[in-house]
Amino acid sequence: MKFLAPITEGIILKRYKRFLADIQLPNGEVVTAHTANTGSMKTCWEPGWKALISFHDNPKRKLKYSLEMTFNGHTWIGINTSLPNKLAQEAIENGLIKELKGYPFIKPEVKTGNSRIDLLLSKEKEAESKKDQFFVEIKNVTLKGENHQKKAALFPDAVSVRGQKHIQELIKLHKEGYNAALLFIVQREDVEYFTPAHEIDPLYSKLLKEAAAEGVLILAYQCTMSKKEIVVNRSIPVKLNN
Repeated sequence: MKFLAPITEGIILKRYKRFLADIQLPNGEVVTAHTANTGSMKTCWEPGWKALISFHDNPKRKLKYSLEMTFNGHTWIGINTSLPNKLAQEAIENGLIKELKGYPFIKPEVKTGNSRIDLLLSKEKEAESKKDQFFVEIKNVTLKGENHQKKAALFPDAVSVRGQKHIQELIKLHKEGYNAALLFIVQREDVEYFTPAHEIDPLYSKLLKEAAAEGVLILAYQCTMSKKEIVVNRSIPVKLNN
């Protein structure tokens, strides 16, 4: 996925009020960028890191800039949580996620039960058989582990009641006869495997293991990150017992 809006490199000075970040531009000007990330953004930024911001000349927007990525000296990190669904759909359409091949029809944001699942894949435009349909929930992964988990990508980076609810819904859908998957899109290149962040959200970790035991597919795909584009690149191992 290439960036369509104009991109500028700057320096991140601070992140505050969850959705705001101050970025210093090359000419010294400081602008406030919208930060589309409700998580803690732990391991994703420090004052003085490089950052990429996009410019949006939309009169309806209060802030003209959006924070897209940060750079820790080793990898760009994609912190814009509005992008993973687009990245995943593009990868599925291009046949890059082998476990989800063979489903040419895609519906986004499908309401089911008490939740809304990100994608519904179908083998036919109006598939009737549950086995011909695949519910896929997508999560953006940016948290990097420490100490014995320093090569791990972890999720979530804060307690996620909404995420817990999504897992429970996927388990329910699978029991009803549908295919179901949880797809973790890893937007950083300095990690080698995925594992749930048990110390941050033990219930999420427990539910993820239960989902896997029930037959829900747990996938993690890592992106190649650059100033010009973000591309889903490869599958990485999922470890649920760390």
